[in-house]
Amino acid sequence: MGKRPKYHFNSELLRFERIQRTTLDWLKSFLFHAFTGLSMGLVFFFIYLTFFDTPLTKRLREENEELKVQYRLLQKQSDRVKEVLVDLQQRDNNLYRAILEAEPIPANVREGEFAGTNRYASFAKMNNSELLKSTTQQIDGLSKMAYVQSKSYDELLKLVKNKEVRLLCLPAIQPVLNRDLTRTASGYGPRFDPIYHVPTFHYGMDFTSPTGTHVYATGEGTVILAGWKRGFGNAIIINHGYNYQTLYGHLSSIKVRVGQRVRRGDIIGGVGSTGKSTGPHLHYEVHYQGKPVNPTNYYYLDLSPEEYDKMIQISSNFGQTMD
Repeated sequence: MGKRPKYHFNSELLRFERIQRTTLDWLKSFLFHAFTGLSMGLVFFFIYLTFFDTPLTKRLREENEELKVQYRLLQKQSDRVKEVLVDLQQRDNNLYRAILEAEPIPANVREGEFAGTNRYASFAKMNNSELLKSTTQQIDGLSKMAYVQSKSYDELLKLVKNKEVRLLCLPAIQPVLNRDLTRTASGYGPRFDPIYHVPTFHYGMDFTSPTGTHVYATGEGTVILAGWKRGFGNAIIINHGYNYQTLYGHLSSIKVRVGQRVRRGDIIGGVGSTGKSTGPHLHYEVHYQGKPVNPTNYYYLDLSPEEYDKMIQISSNFGQTMD
């Protein structure tokens, strides 16, 4: 059955006339219906996107949540790694470097800002930018700490390899034979000057011995002074390296020359009373990093713990020096 024709009433002729539709009319009608259908479709499509997730969106959202969880787990693992590194740093500074007498590494060197921090700006346009930035900064910080610690161990390894040579150079014996400790005359610390009769600080130790008694080098090193030194008379200074020097004063004789290499136990001179002195004795000093230190702390190859305590008591009992 064909499509029924349509009519309209002509008021002038008072009759019904059949409507003749042109191609343009058909085209307009088609475009109208097509536009209306497309508009309605777009409206429903956007409503669907707004209130419902597509399979792709749902999968991306799930992957995003998984990434957040993984980043948070990574941050927790980084915190545990940092605790281990901090423990290693403390052992390094307070134990290993203390034993090997190396300067501790400052905290600002260990945990300084990581180079190239401008690269964090690229995270600003990303989703979860703060999480990405903080995690990356944390990983960069751990990398810096691990790098500095690795270099520190390289340095300590070199010190350990040189430890045997270093031990030979350290002043580690008494400069005169003093097995029974009876030759200990005066120790390091505040004393009374026997010549000027005023309080003074005694920067070394005095050992009373007969004139000519052998004086020994207390560690391996190079003689940098062998002659007269104001206040000390005939004196010898030995540079042991590793920031150590020793001084031997008031000698009656000098048996070494400047530039000579000596070993621990070598005879370098004889006890005397030259310079500012009240009697035959040896004035002995140990200097570390250019400053005098208590020589008593460097007799560990000569003294047992009991003998060390006894020497401390003996050297502390004398209120007056011999120079």
